[in-house]
Amino acid sequence: MELCSEGVATMIFTLLLIYNTSLTASFEIKSIFCSISDSCDCDFKPDIKGLEWDLYKNLYGQHMAQDIVSEAVVSCLQNENPDRPLVLSFHGASGTGKSLVSSMVGRHIYGTAMGSPYIHQYVPTLHFSSADRVQQYRSDLKQWVERNLTACARSIFIFDEMEKMPPGVIDVLEPHLGPFHVLFQTNYRKAIYIFISTVGQEIINKFALESQQAGRDREEIRPEELEEVLADAVYNTRNSGFYQSRIITEKLVTRFVPFLPLRRRHVERCAQRELCQRGECHRTDVVSSVGGAMNYMPQDSPYFSSTGCKLVPAKVNLFL
Repeated sequence: MELCSEGVATMIFTLLLIYNTSLTASFEIKSIFCSISDSCDCDFKPDIKGLEWDLYKNLYGQHMAQDIVSEAVVSCLQNENPDRPLVLSFHGASGTGKSLVSSMVGRHIYGTAMGSPYIHQYVPTLHFSSADRVQQYRSDLKQWVERNLTACARSIFIFDEMEKMPPGVIDVLEPHLGPFHVLFQTNYRKAIYIFISTVGQEIINKFALESQQAGRDREEIRPEELEEVLADAVYNTRNSGFYQSRIITEKLVTRFVPFLPLRRRHVERCAQRELCQRGECHRTDVVSSVGGAMNYMPQDSPYFSSTGCKLVPAKVNLFL
């Protein structure tokens, strides 16, 4: 009887060991599967219709950004086997909606603007603050990106203030942005990269002004009229993280996205949205006051807000 009990105990222990080993192996297999498959992508839960609606409802005066981002992101998400990651470069003056759009993309892919562990934001003044440490930053950035891609193939990487990025750092990502690089366990081609910069704002603003003065409606401006000159600007501007970068010469940026300067009517729509978020939609007096309190440029033809919608929350506080 005692021998029988010992045999049963041994059998139970063996079965438990096999079960636990199977669980571990299963977890590892699932982790690999999640890295390369479309059936299991982190907390990936894209709301394509929500993104399109958000862009057209809450982004003002940016028809090119609305069309480009909507089309590019939807195409990326619907492609089960993309040949390269989606790489977008946003350009324009402060307050025109560049950061707003990047948060929309995150929110409608992972259900949160910046709270997901799969959305990674880098700010040069915080992460790459010294021009003397380019090699160290390159090594760190490569490790961060590859580690995050291994954890989630559909990671989103947002690089803000690219005009403050030391030249040479971002080039370490060149192999990850094209169709020719392989990362162990990872289909890295499902990732999304968004670069945000004010480089090229003078070109965009000048083009918008000349169009305005020629009586051309801003909605008639096409992306093709600006994308090539924006690529040249980021490549040739010393205060640019893409200065002399092979990422530009190898054409690894999917689309350059111009953000136009905003008119007073756009600023007032921003003020209206801000008021509605505070439960004060009816305060049209505040909307008008905010619009009138902004500075407009150029001095001889003050068509455009010099700060876009950036100062709207502060102005609303002032007049509310």
